[in-house]
Amino acid sequence: MPSEREWAAARRRFVDHDAHAGRPGPPSGGGGRGGEPDLGPLAAEFVALSHELFTVPAETGVVGVLERVVHRAQSLVPAADMISVTLRETDGRFHTPVETDPLATRADHIQYETGEGPCVEATALSGSGFSICEDLANDARYPRFGPRVVELGMVAVCSTGMFPGGEPPRLGALNFYFRGPGVTEVDRDAMLLLAAHAAVALHWARNLEAEQLRTTQLREALQSRDVIGQAKGMLMQRRHTSADEAFDIMRRASQDLNVKLRDIATAIATRRAEL
Repeated sequence: MPSEREWAAARRRFVDHDAHAGRPGPPSGGGGRGGEPDLGPLAAEFVALSHELFTVPAETGVVGVLERVVHRAQSLVPAADMISVTLRETDGRFHTPVETDPLATRADHIQYETGEGPCVEATALSGSGFSICEDLANDARYPRFGPRVVELGMVAVCSTGMFPGGEPPRLGALNFYFRGPGVTEVDRDAMLLLAAHAAVALHWARNLEAEQLRTTQLREALQSRDVIGQAKGMLMQRRHTSADEAFDIMRRASQDLNVKLRDIATAIATRRAEL
């Protein structure tokens, strides 16, 4: 796992390469395979993250996306002891769908319960949406949240809001918990880049899930219409009723038996000989 010193060196190489873009000769940061600049572990991690997010199986949905984000976050922020994802629902409620340690979920829920803490703030802040607490035991901003999380063994926490849009309220936040002073070594730029990747992937996954739900509902509606039509036709033939009368028979049976109309129609269609 790369150290903070290696991350710093990678950033310097990246900036140096950018400064030499378009100039003759190799950048001072050295070269990689095929003459490409060696941008170090920072660029490699984000390339790997992008690949992982593009290859998330569609059936895993939002959770599959967030699991990969959290896995990569462990490499990008090696000083963090626990990492979790907070999602904000449209009604304002929060929940934690993914974490690296169940203790992180407990700490998150203390934030949700008290309405205090960096993750709650990060979803409401403008700008970068970065919020940090370096001393949970003594931070006057969090008189209820801080002491309770200290009891769980945490010393510090920081959170980065997930967008796109840039304006609060945000989709949620990435939360990084620390048992020691490692929060002072974190790379905020890497965290912001990670949050941006996560937010775009999350937005895509939610839209995909919504589209899959609409497709499923439409398919079920068409299937229901077909079976109801089939059952209605059978009643019309066997009972010599009109279409409206056949439908009314099924409707009354549905109400009397407290069974869905589609289930009544299915029973009629599959028990043709008993009519």
